[in-house]
Amino acid sequence: MVVPLLIAFVIGYLLGALPFGYLVAKAKGVNIFECGSKNPGATNVRRVLGKGPGNLVFFLDAIKGAVATGWPLLLAHQLAAHPEMKSIALGGLEIVTRESAVLAAVVGLVAALLGHSFSCFTYFRGGKGVATTVGGFLVLMPVVILISSVLWWTIFMISRYVSLASILAALVLPISAYFLGESPTLLWLAVVIALFVTIRHRSNLLRLLNGTENKFVKKPPMAQSTSKQP
Repeated sequence: MVVPLLIAFVIGYLLGALPFGYLVAKAKGVNIFECGSKNPGATNVRRVLGKGPGNLVFFLDAIKGAVATGWPLLLAHQLAAHPEMKSIALGGLEIVTRESAVLAAVVGLVAALLGHSFSCFTYFRGGKGVATTVGGFLVLMPVVILISSVLWWTIFMISRYVSLASILAALVLPISAYFLGESPTLLWLAVVIALFVTIRHRSNLLRLLNGTENKFVKKPPMAQSTSKQP
């Protein structure tokens, strides 16, 4: 299983590293790394450029997570249904069982989060991984991410703090996974991702504790940016 996991990691990282936030903003003449919070995630894009571009970035970042997570499961399904394909798929490597496919999917999602947060295409800068997590969990644990999303929306509507909503929604992932009886592999994945998302929001957490965190207020779309491409 070492080679399939390595393949899953490389594919996941490269998918996650696709800098959609930067590219969407660049198409509008804006260097998102120099505007707003200087973060290429969907929240900052929406704050700087408006609802449409922000929602597009969230969707594309979620797709990255879903594809990085879903292709091993799809491949395993196809190989199980068509055994004759095994000799040509990944050189006949063992990714046929549900267990091996789930493990490869978990590696793919973790790699996608690393790629999103430390993209090789933008000098290892990136977002905080919320949308990519949503996409991956929709594939692996849809009920868990549904619970987390409802909590996110509720906290955001009450507080208007995206960071607070994201941190709490991440922390509820392993709790939901545990009570829904998910496998140990997926439970530990939820724990790792909850910690990862929280750590990526550590500066926001400090501002929340100090009472200096900004609430979400959409700014007028920017027409252009004179900043240079990273």
